[in-house]
Amino acid sequence: MLKTKIGTDLHYAAQLLKKGELVAIPTETVYGLAANGFDPIAVTKIFEAKKRPLSNPLILHFSDFDSMRDYIKNIPKQAEKLAQKFWPGAMTLLLDKSNQIPNIVNSGQSRIAVRIPNHDLTLKLLRRLKFPLAAPSANLYGRISPTQSAHVKKQLAGRIPYILDGGNCNIGLESTIIGFEGDNAIIYRLGGISIEDIEACLTIKVRIHDHKGMDKNPEASGMVNYHYAPQTPIHSIDDILLFPRIKKSGFIGFNELISQLPEENQFLLSPNKDLEEASKNLYRALHYMDDKKFERLFICKFPSTDLGKSINDRINKAVAKYKK
Repeated sequence: MLKTKIGTDLHYAAQLLKKGELVAIPTETVYGLAANGFDPIAVTKIFEAKKRPLSNPLILHFSDFDSMRDYIKNIPKQAEKLAQKFWPGAMTLLLDKSNQIPNIVNSGQSRIAVRIPNHDLTLKLLRRLKFPLAAPSANLYGRISPTQSAHVKKQLAGRIPYILDGGNCNIGLESTIIGFEGDNAIIYRLGGISIEDIEACLTIKVRIHDHKGMDKNPEASGMVNYHYAPQTPIHSIDDILLFPRIKKSGFIGFNELISQLPEENQFLLSPNKDLEEASKNLYRALHYMDDKKFERLFICKFPSTDLGKSINDRINKAVAKYKK
């Protein structure tokens, strides 16, 4: 079995990537599983390591906007506006790709998802390379996304050679994916930048893409029916007063403990009722509670405003795996 190392050696990480190997990289959103985005064989290893369907496209990560321009056919003015506002950061743009990008990266579609991550270590790594990095989240397909190196090791140990350790992810949710259709901006995946912040930046209508029917050929990452799921069956509840009395269960809440379970069976995402803190802690809580081996997990729904919409999106996709 392949031995997986964890460290902060940028030179070693760069050498592995240049040789066509995989490296888990830190970003402000979640850890990504990276390969040379111009090497189809290296990119194939991402799908193999994650057990990810080839029909599910990846995101290309660049060090700056100028290095990206040659690989995009057309950059709408509204996209430029978003890039100036939110890059580097937790936003991905879905744009028309040039023929220089291998089809395996975007599953043979006409558009490619691109972003500039906001993490010093990964930006330094990208500047050492002459190619962008194709990278989805560094987890097994359909499982909880990783926000620290230990999460990556738990799922991918023996499958990849190196995890570049950049500490805990500051945002903790995947990037918001945005594309353009006619005069509309389309949110293909809710994420670390809220739809309210996107709308405040643009002068055109913003709408959220309906993910129905996207399981077989999604247009972007995060559009399949279920995702982000723990191994423990998980269910959502809209009102904590309706919590079922199941002794061997765990509860993930926003800011209030419930009386039906002992405190050690509960994880509050933000005692201060802060949505940014809650989003940062969501995947950490899911990993932690999954490791406790409860019979079932329950998680409360969040206010449908700001990042609460993104958190609810992740909850809905996690519980979808266990809906009858």
